[in-house]
Formats: sequence, structure tokens, C-alpha cells
Amino acid sequence: MVSLPVVPITSETEISTLENIDNLDKQLHCQFQSKFLVQSSLTRLLVSFQANKTRPVYRWYKYKEAFSASLVELLCQQYGITQGKVLDPFAGSGTALFAASDLGIDADGIELLPIGQKIIDTKKLLDTEFVSDDFERLKTWLNLKVWKKSEKEVTLPELRITKGAYSQETKTAIEQYLGACRHENTRVQAVLHFALLCILESVSYTRKDGQYLRWDYRSGRGQGKKPFNKGAILEFDDAIATKINEIINDLKPCTQQVELFPIQKKQGHINLWRGSCLDIMPCLPSASYDAIITSPPYCNRYDYTRTYALELALLGISEKELINLRQEMLICTVENRPKDLLHINQDWKLALGVADSQTLLQAILRYLENQKSQGALNNNGIPRMVRGYFYEMACVIQEYFRVLKPGAFLFMVNDNVRYAGASISVDMILSNFAEKLGFVVESILVLPGDKGNSSQQMGNHGRDPLRKCVYVWKKQ
Repeated sequence: MVSLPVVPITSETEISTLENIDNLDKQLHCQFQSKFLVQSSLTRLLVSFQANKTRPVYRWYKYKEAFSASLVELLCQQYGITQGKVLDPFAGSGTALFAASDLGIDADGIELLPIGQKIIDTKKLLDTEFVSDDFERLKTWLNLKVWKKSEKEVTLPELRITKGAYSQETKTAIEQYLGACRHENTRVQAVLHFALLCILESVSYTRKDGQYLRWDYRSGRGQGKKPFNKGAILEFDDAIATKINEIINDLKPCTQQVELFPIQKKQGHINLWRGSCLDIMPCLPSASYDAIITSPPYCNRYDYTRTYALELALLGISEKELINLRQEMLICTVENRPKDLLHINQDWKLALGVADSQTLLQAILRYLENQKSQGALNNNGIPRMVRGYFYEMACVIQEYFRVLKPGAFLFMVNDNVRYAGASISVDMILSNFAEKLGFVVESILVLPGDKGNSSQQMGNHGRDPLRKCVYVWKKQ
């Protein structure tokens, strides 16, 4: 990588540096101007989890970082993807995999976080292995509230970050529920365990809030200037009964369809690899996928090992494993440490060289390093995070190109960001990487309403709209 000297910046030169970044951004915008297409059909509902909230099966677990199944269907329809195999290297809760499968397309996914793996595994189990007796057993659990008659046989697993997340009454109820699950067959156990994962946040004192877990004042944890009230905290019995009922109701049409119409539409096969895409993608065969549909972590400081800590604790992740997961993630949070990318794959010299030569990116990195030296950043890990994010994404993009078939499309949802007053056009920088690595940028589909930068950034620098886009790249 290019060594970036740190030169102290005065207030005047700071303005000059920001103007230089703005000029470089405008130059890049001129290059991509014809590629930006505002799409009225692309709403925030569509490119986020919101559109999944009322959709059977997809609504079971509130995976906030997901895009909607409707977006996958729209893209496949518009770009003629009707067969073959697609890849999602950041599979999350598996939306792209299951939506593609429903269209009769095979789908491979890569997912690092155990909560995402659990969601995908459970949905696959319900699709392929769940039998009528298992279904009836779920009904029994709902009708008789089996867990209420169980002895406490299990101690709820916790992490330091999750201690005190539940009232004592709720904690006891969860432990009774886990104890009762042990007496079921493995398939029913898996679904009941999944149902519990789906309600943890709603029965806890916590709420997922981007970079961390936010704690309700009723938890007794130390509060800031303004105590946080998350609103209603659901009773365990009501929450778990509602979730089991929702799963049963969403499965009913499937069971009825099997009985009435034995010949069903062909479902695509789903395969999941567990781990980091940086480790797994170099092992995939070249020119083997007909499309990639994905949304990587954004460069926004979100730490998924914290926001999903309740679920990771229940899944038995230890403190050490939590730290390892955080470091294995694509760099997107200030606690990530740089990876030795060439140790992972020597072929990534090309991608790293592309990142080294991107003038807008390098100007942004110099600015952030100087802001750090002036003590002007609210976290000194920001320059390291931004650098790591783009260098790792360059390597990922090189792998995208390699594994796609000639003529295949890549669709990627991502957000632009802003740090210390510098707007970072993630869409154009990554699209510039993509062109240098062999892609043709077909279009950058822009949502009609730009989102604002964070409230903290607004307070310091004013409102600066940030594009949210779906990139469409094609392998020639």
C-alpha cells in the first residue's frame, strides 16, 4: 500500500483539503454521470428489510441489514436472470438465496455470523426436512404452552455485553423454554430455538442501534444525559406464542399445496459456506456464477458482533470467539485491525494496486490521517477503518470478477458515508475499482430520496444528502 505522510493541517488548509476532495469527487462524478439513474421503483422499503416485514417466511426474523426479496425478484426480472446459479458473498439472513431459489435459480451464499447461518439453516430445514408430525408438534407447543410446564434445566448463556439484558422473570422463562426444547427431536428443537432467537430483542431491555446495543433505563444500566425508553417490552409467553403461531401460519399454505398439488414449481438448490468471503471466495471456481446479488457491510462503523450479541450469546459464542468474529469481518468498524491480504491471496496485488492509485480515496485517507493527528476525530480508528474497508473491498471486487461468467451481472446495495466533514462517494470509488478490474459499469441505480448524514455530522457540518444506490456491473 502507498505510505501516507501525515502533515499537520491548519483550519485554512483543512478547508483547502476538503475543497480538493470535493473537486476530485466532481471529476469522478463527471466520469460516471451518465451511469447514475434515479429509479422511482427503488424505494427504501425495497432496498431494506422493511418490505420483508409483512412477507411470509421472510418476516420471521428482523434482520435489519437485509434487503427485500422483492428487490431480488425485480432485478432478476429486469436483467433476465431466470436460470443458472447466483452468489451472495455476504448472505446475512439469506434473502437473496431464498428469493432466487423461489425463482428456480440455484444459490450459493457465504456468511460469517452464526446468527445468519442459523436463520438460513432453519429455513432450509423447514423447506426440505420438516415432516407433518413435526408440524403437529409445533401446534402442540402453541396450544399447550409446553414450556410453562417445564422445569428449569438450562442456564441461559451470556456474554459480558448481554448481562442484565432480561428481567429475572423473562430470564427464568427462557431457561424453562430451553429446557423443554431438549425433549423434542432435532428438527423441532431447531425451529423452536430459532423462534426464540426471533424474539430476544423484543423481550429484552435492549434495542439494536447501529453501532451498539442501546439499553432501556429499566435495565438499571448507567444512562447518558437522556435516559432511553425503548417502549413496550413484551412478555415472554405472549412473544414466543405469537412467533410460533406466525411460523405455523406461514407454513400452512406450503403444507396444503403439497397435498393439493403434488407437482410443484422447481425450487433452486441453496448451498451455504460458513466463514469470511475473503477466505472462501478465492477457493471458488472461476467463471461459475450467472449473477452476484449482495450487500456488503457499509463503511459506517456498525459492529454486528455487538448489535447481535443477544443472539450470539444464545448460540453459545464465547468471549474469545466474539473477538475473533469481529476481526474476521470485512473491516467496517473502528475495532477491526488490518488483515494481511497478500498472505490470504497473492493474486490480490492487482486489487491493492488499484486502491493505491485511486486519487479520491487517497486524498480522503490523507485528510482523515491529518484530522487524527489534530485530535479532531471522535475516534482515532476511523482512518484505519476507512482504509481497510476500501482495500478489502477492492480484493472482494477482484474475486467478484473472477467467479462470474462472461456477460454476467453483479448487483450490489451500498450507502455513501461521511466522516469529519468529508463526504465519501463509496459508489463511485468502488465502481472505479470495478472498471479497473475488468467490469463495465452498466448503471448506478439511485434511490429517489437521498438520505441525510448522521445527526452528529449535521450538527458539525450541516446537512449533506448522501446517495443510496444499487450498483449494476457487468463482466465483459
